[in-house]
Amino acid sequence: MSRVHTRLQRGPIGAGKRPPCCTAERDARQRASRSAQARTCLAPPVKESPAVKVKRIVADMAVSDTSAAKRFYEDILGLEVLMDMGWIATYGSSETMSVQISFMTEGGSGAPVPDLSIEVDDLDEALARVTKAGISLEYGPAHEPWGVRRFFVRDPFGMLVNILEHDSN
Repeated sequence: MSRVHTRLQRGPIGAGKRPPCCTAERDARQRASRSAQARTCLAPPVKESPAVKVKRIVADMAVSDTSAAKRFYEDILGLEVLMDMGWIATYGSSETMSVQISFMTEGGSGAPVPDLSIEVDDLDEALARVTKAGISLEYGPAHEPWGVRRFFVRDPFGMLVNILEHDSN
């Protein structure tokens, strides 16, 4: 969608006072409205920089015991403990990741909406670790039509976690 801007006529038409974006728009419509005090020009939209740059998004989960996260998030998924203050335990990775937040009406392919999605580099290894830990699969593993392989499990807090990797094709 183009942004429309208006310039007040400051002199005779053709006096060289039009903004550069208007010079190509000298058509019959403009000539027919010579007496108008304002001229309209369709200029490309001006992309303004956002007032705030999002640096990261953190998923905060209310739990009764933060130590229960270790078995699943550290031992199975290989995340590192970045901070543990007793009331908060933060797990993460040194990988550079893109900032994303998804809003879903369904989980895709008839699956429920997961509480959390975690992309891994080796889905087969993640599946082997989940299976070895005796964690039941809630969905999958499945190849999805939008180019991911994934499965769902419940973490120790009952949250539905979508573990996925993008197809390499």
